[in-house]
Amino acid sequence: MSTLTQSQEYQDLPDLVRQYLFYITTIKNRSPRTASAYAIDLRNFFKFYKVYKKLTADNVDFENIQIDDIDIKLIKKIKLLDVYEYLNFVMKEKNNSAKARARKVSSIRGFFKYLTVNLCVIKENPVENLEMPSLKKSIPKYLSIDESKELLKTKSLSKSENKFRDYCILTLFLNCGMRLSELVNIDLGDIKLETGSLKLLGKGNKERVVFLNDACISSIKDYIEKERNNVKVIKDTNALFLSSRTGKRIGARQIQKIVQASLRDAGLSGKGYSPHKLRHTAATLLYQHGKVDILVLKELLGHVNVGTTEIYTHISNDLIKEAVVKNPLSNEKIKKEE
Repeated sequence: MSTLTQSQEYQDLPDLVRQYLFYITTIKNRSPRTASAYAIDLRNFFKFYKVYKKLTADNVDFENIQIDDIDIKLIKKIKLLDVYEYLNFVMKEKNNSAKARARKVSSIRGFFKYLTVNLCVIKENPVENLEMPSLKKSIPKYLSIDESKELLKTKSLSKSENKFRDYCILTLFLNCGMRLSELVNIDLGDIKLETGSLKLLGKGNKERVVFLNDACISSIKDYIEKERNNVKVIKDTNALFLSSRTGKRIGARQIQKIVQASLRDAGLSGKGYSPHKLRHTAATLLYQHGKVDILVLKELLGHVNVGTTEIYTHISNDLIKEAVVKNPLSNEKIKKEE
């Protein structure tokens, strides 16, 4: 019996849902965070289904509806229209955005695919043709070159007792476009300074190698030689980025604070910037100014599909302005009367 199926978090779920969560974590290698999100989605769907089909008393609070009695016999009765009703419910009653509803669709589709393809306990998948809600494609927020340079020159870096560590963190974000979780988990053994390469562990435990430019190599060397090696008691000996106070690997929250402090000192706070926006910055600057091919950028960022990478192919305002100026009619003006 797995620890996941025995977890208190999932005890209220139907057996088949618990089996599915165990499957996506052990076989599909999804993170515990993803499994938890899917559990929430499927829990709410089955609670709604019971209310919608009048399978529970009217006076029972939604959060207290029991669903652990749902079995394959009941699941076989679920139709595509029932799922549409659920998505309409979370949109109107729970104010779920298109993005939130898209995740619910992904959770439900994955569960029914598991039942039909993997377990073969139902013959026809009722949600096979369930479409994702159309998502608004917005231009990613990113720092300009000048803003990026200002960020690397902030007073918080020069005054910090961990200035070499914090500078290295910002440099890796802005040059390599890595995710926050990827930066947190960097080990010393992942770095090959002689070849200028760095191994990252991305989403779904997928490894990829990124290559380091001179700025990254220099900042890593400075941090290791001038700060990390001087930490009195190192508890996480493998970790690259350490807390000078505890000697342990610094966490995501601490890195967020470092980034926010630097943004504040650079006059860039309150603009929606974050560690993830530094990833956007690296990708956008590489594409627009480095002229990096979209497929190369896809590999660098660790995207599964090139469609995800295409959000960075937006055209900058300067290029649009330049195009308008080049219009052959741009100098035509109304003739003034003499």
